Amino acid sequence: MRKDFDPGQLAPNAFYRLLTATVVPRPIAWVSSTSRSGVDNLAPHSFFTVASASPAILQFTSVGRKDTLRNVVATRQFVVNLAAEPLFERVNDTGTDFPPELSEFDEAGLTREPSLKVRPPRVAESPVAFECELHSTVGFGSSTVVFGRVVHLAIAEDVLDGDHPLIDRLRPLARLGRDEWSTLGEVKELGRPRYEPS
Repeated sequence: MRKDFDPGQLAPNAFYRLLTATVVPRPIAWVSSTSRSGVDNLAPHSFFTVASASPAILQFTSVGRKDTLRNVVATRQFVVNLAAEPLFERVNDTGTDFPPELSEFDEAGLTREPSLKVRPPRVAESPVAFECELHSTVGFGSSTVVFGRVVHLAIAEDVLDGDHPLIDRLRPLARLGRDEWSTLGEVKELGRPRYEPS
C-alpha cells in the first residue's frame, strides 16, 4: 500500500519537504563566493552533484535568489569546499541568513585560504576545494541551477593515499530531511559485475 502525492496539487513547500526527505543522502556544496564589493560569502547548498567529468563541471542549485547566486552571477567565480563532519556545526552556522555585508567566514570563525585561480577564498579547514568559473545557469521557477567549470582542485595531503582521497579521512557530511544530517556510516565495497556472453 502506498500513499500518492501529486506535485501539482500540493503547496510548493509541502512537496519540497517530501523531496528533501526522500532524495537522500545529499552531498553538500559548501560554496564560497565574493561580492563585487569584496565581501566573502559562504553557504551550504545540498542540491549538488557532478554534471560532467570531461570537461569537469560541478552543479549546485540555489533555491531562491541568495547571496551566493548573486555573487556568482556578478563575478563568474566560486569555490566548492567539502563539508566535512568535524566542521558540522560551522557548516550549519553558515546557513544563517546573515545580511550581505557580513561574511560567514567571520561569523562562523572560519579561516580564509587564498585560491590559486579564482578570487573567492577557500575554507582552510576543509580538506577539498574545487575552484570554479561559471559555465552557465538554468532557471526553474524559484530555483537556479549553477554550472561551474572546475579550473583547479586542491586536496589536503593528510586525506590522501598517494593521489587517492580516502573516504574515511574525508568524512563528508550529507543532508537529509527536516533538520537531519548524515555522516559517513558503514562503507561497503562491491565490484561492478561484467557481462560475459555464454
